[in-house]
Amino acid sequence: MKNYLIVLICLFQIGIGFSQEIIELPFEKNEHVEWVGDEKEYFSQIWQTQVVTNVSTPTMQVFKPDATISNGTSVIIAPGGGLYALSINSEGNEVAKWLNEKGITAFVLKYRLVPTGKDGVKEVMQIGEKINETVAPVMPLSVQDGLAAVEYVRKNSESLGIDPQKIGFMGFSAGGAVAMGVGYNYSMDSRPDFLVPVYPWTSAMPVKECPSDAPPILIICATDDPLGLAGGSIELYSSYLKAGKKVGLHMYAIGGHGFGMKKQGLPSDNWISRFYDWSVAEGITSSMNKE
Repeated sequence: MKNYLIVLICLFQIGIGFSQEIIELPFEKNEHVEWVGDEKEYFSQIWQTQVVTNVSTPTMQVFKPDATISNGTSVIIAPGGGLYALSINSEGNEVAKWLNEKGITAFVLKYRLVPTGKDGVKEVMQIGEKINETVAPVMPLSVQDGLAAVEYVRKNSESLGIDPQKIGFMGFSAGGAVAMGVGYNYSMDSRPDFLVPVYPWTSAMPVKECPSDAPPILIICATDDPLGLAGGSIELYSSYLKAGKKVGLHMYAIGGHGFGMKKQGLPSDNWISRFYDWSVAEGITSSMNKE
C-alpha cells in the first residue's frame, strides 16, 4: 500500500510539472455570431493531425522555458485551420516547445472560430469557394482576440517573467491572417514588437498599407503553396519594403501548405531556425550559441 501511494504521489507531481497555465482572455460577445455546444478537440482523420474546433471563448496556454535559460522574449502563436479549426500541435504546441528550448516564453492562442458541429474540419473541406463569405463575420473577432492576447501579455509581463518590449505574434495560414490583422489594428497597449506571418491567408485579410510605426516582420511561405498564398506573401513583403520598414521574407521553392513543425525532408523543415536567426539578428532575442 505504501509503495502504491508513493507511485501516485510521483505521478501527481509529474502531472504538475507538465501542466500548463490556461488564460481566459477578455472579449465582447457578438450578436451576429452564435455558437452551439462546447469547444472540441480531436484527431482529424482528414488532416491527420490534432485539431480544436468551435472555439467561442478565446484562451491562451502558457509554455514557459526553464528559468535558467529564459531570456524575456515571448511569442503569441496563432495556429491555422481556415478559421474553422486550429492545427493545435504542428502549428501550436510543438512550436511553443521549440521556442522554450531557446529561452522564449510562448502562448498558444485559441482565437474564436466559425461555429461548427461535430467535425469542423469536414465542414471546412466541404464549404469550397464560399469560405471567404463564411469566415467574414468571424475574422474581426479573431483579430480582436489576437489584440487582447498582446495586451494581456504586456500588462502582465512582470508576473509572466517576460520583457514587455519583446512580445511577438506568430500566425499560420488563417492564424497568419490574424497576425496581419493585429499588425493593422493595434493600439499602444496591443502593439506587437514583431510579427511572423507563416503562409498567411491574404485573401481573408487583404494586404493594406502598414502603419507608420509598424514593427519588424518576417514572412514565411512556399512557392508551391497549393492555396496560392505565395503571391500574397510577396505583396505583403513589398508593402513593408515600400514603407521602409524592417521586413524579411523566406520563400521556399518547395514546402506546400501547412507544413508547420512537420518534417518533409525539405529546407522548409528548418523555417523556425531561420526565424530564430532573424530574431537574434534583429536584437529581438539573445543567441544561445547553439544550432
